[in-house]
Amino acid sequence: MTAAGQTAGRPKRFGQRGGLFVAAMLFLAACGPAGVASPSPISESPETPESPSPVPDVESPSPGAPPTQLVPVPTPECSRLEATPPNAEGPYYKVGSPERASLLEAGLPGARLVVTGYVLSTACEPIPGTWLDFWQADANGEYDNAGYRLRGHQFSDDAGLYRLETILPAQYGSRPRHIHVKVQPPGGPILTAQLYFPDDPQAAFDAIFDPRLIVDLTTEGDGYEAVFHFILDGLTS
Repeated sequence: MTAAGQTAGRPKRFGQRGGLFVAAMLFLAACGPAGVASPSPISESPETPESPSPVPDVESPSPGAPPTQLVPVPTPECSRLEATPPNAEGPYYKVGSPERASLLEAGLPGARLVVTGYVLSTACEPIPGTWLDFWQADANGEYDNAGYRLRGHQFSDDAGLYRLETILPAQYGSRPRHIHVKVQPPGGPILTAQLYFPDDPQAAFDAIFDPRLIVDLTTEGDGYEAVFHFILDGLTS
């Protein structure tokens, strides 16, 4: 019998099974990638920890939020402190500064400076909620009198602690480096002062320089850290 004859002599039942097989294959092909959504790559792999958040842009610091986790600053060991002396306001104060603890902005030249300290009474008690308004010259010795660059206010936290991020101000004219500040406890009078820096040669020629307003300055990386405590006379927390 020829091959053609063998094929022709197979039972008809086998042909039905073959047809079912072919139909099944066609059905599976139709339900392939076009009909079934592929699982997401994320669901196929184990859960991974989230990537760390990027460092916030200094152009948009959290306004008004006093720092809750600050680098510890030594508190003065005392039973009574000498009150911080007032100093001249100067001609460049502006009301309405934004509430912010960082005066840094993108593209702002100058060495980074962090000033930290406590607001205390002369009896060494912390004064929370104290308003501190800072303003200063930039790295070229210029003030922004049109806007609020390098100007801002904040409030001391529950421990009387404040923290200011800014840049080291330049000397301008014959004046030594300095940062202006107004300090007002809740319901109390305003203290106006200036913070100065150690070993400034211009200080010897400045008529209003006060050595009691010199910050404790140290270098930190490519910037500086300073400590200064504001002591307010006759006030308690």
